[in-house]
Amino acid sequence: MANIEKLLQQAHSFFTAKEYDKALFLYSQVLFKEPQNTEYKLYCLFCDLGYESDEKAQSLFDYFIIAKDENFEDAVAYVEDVITAYDGDNNKMMTLLNDISTTNVETLNAIEYKDFMDLVENRGSFKEAYQDIMFSTKVAITSKDDLLDFIDKLIENNFDKTAYNYLDGFNEYFSYDKDLTKLYERLGKKALDSKTQ
Repeated sequence: MANIEKLLQQAHSFFTAKEYDKALFLYSQVLFKEPQNTEYKLYCLFCDLGYESDEKAQSLFDYFIIAKDENFEDAVAYVEDVITAYDGDNNKMMTLLNDISTTNVETLNAIEYKDFMDLVENRGSFKEAYQDIMFSTKVAITSKDDLLDFIDKLIENNFDKTAYNYLDGFNEYFSYDKDLTKLYERLGKKALDSKTQ
């Protein structure tokens, strides 16, 4: 079992880095050990989807990783519905992906990232916009690009502790990701620089 967990972690890292060939190879090894495991079958499907659309595959993967712990059967059914829709009905696929981010927003008392960026534009400053919501609302991140952009802006505006919290929160899903590692390094360098001044 420990070996399966290790393979899964490595496969997830390759998947989030969009290296679908390597991820699929490792997921296939895991599936070979447990051929009836629905979860492992889905990971292979996500890789197939990734060849066609990074954004859709990554969104669906992120959703499943979080949702499976709350209700595994519902998460599986939802993912299968999305993949079926993707095979034939692109509009349905987009509606379902939109539902994912809406669900995240409703359950977390959160604001979607694009809505938050509208707020930034209205306030004229990321710092002021974030200070407006930081104690009452979370920012719902539904894609890796948004996550990287958001953490980058947090670091620029000296919300270092919050940046660490977001990095740590998503590290489970994007472990060993080179872009996130760079952000950790930036934070570490900032902390060192402030000590030496």
